[in-house]
Amino acid sequence: MAVRAIQTALHLIYPPRCTLCGTQVDSDFGLCGPCWRETPFVSGLCCTFCGVPLPGEDRGTEEFCDDCLKTARPWGMGRAALMYRDNARKLVLALKHGDRHDIVRPAALWMARAAAPLVQEGMIVAPVPLHWSRMLRRRFNQAALLGQAVCGHVGGRSIPDLLIRRKRTQSLDGMSYEGRYETLQEAIVPNPRYWKQISGKTVLLIDDVMTSGATLSAATQACYSADAENVRILVLARVARDD
Repeated sequence: MAVRAIQTALHLIYPPRCTLCGTQVDSDFGLCGPCWRETPFVSGLCCTFCGVPLPGEDRGTEEFCDDCLKTARPWGMGRAALMYRDNARKLVLALKHGDRHDIVRPAALWMARAAAPLVQEGMIVAPVPLHWSRMLRRRFNQAALLGQAVCGHVGGRSIPDLLIRRKRTQSLDGMSYEGRYETLQEAIVPNPRYWKQISGKTVLLIDDVMTSGATLSAATQACYSADAENVRILVLARVARDD
């Protein structure tokens, strides 16, 4: 009762605000009506590998987008909560570069909902790693923050340092998929501390954005090199070719 009374008092002094525009809303860490309607959530039929929306009805069968038909994906399944445009892009950039850690809470809830087909008992939840030099400059890995929060919703074991990025690669912006893949060759490896834990397990890899999928492919291969049984991927936002 005392805790509830304190929370009520705090809401009177600091009423909940929309995560995007700051308009007063009914609950903490939410979006107002207009911002919600302008946020490109993924729903309905989507690509089995990357989660991009597809035309048609979801009949429970596997369907694939053009990108995933052309590019081999080493992981088994994938989902995205949002499409990387409009308000979704604002949210990702605010989390990644604006130190808006408050975005993690609603983002993880959206991701957990999208992850329903991916969840498996006893799975490991792990982020795509940052190189230590970028970690030092940025002070946090947004994928790790999302991963830990998502794990709280879907269960499993969160291991933020399951993988290591042992090479600092140049920016992948503007590169072709082939260029990205070549740049990332052997850049991501399993942490030797967790080889036994990875072996025979399903790993759910977490990242903030999927563009070409090259980084997630490298991380997936690192998991398989430690004898993971299956790898699935979950991202906050997916960049589509038309975007």
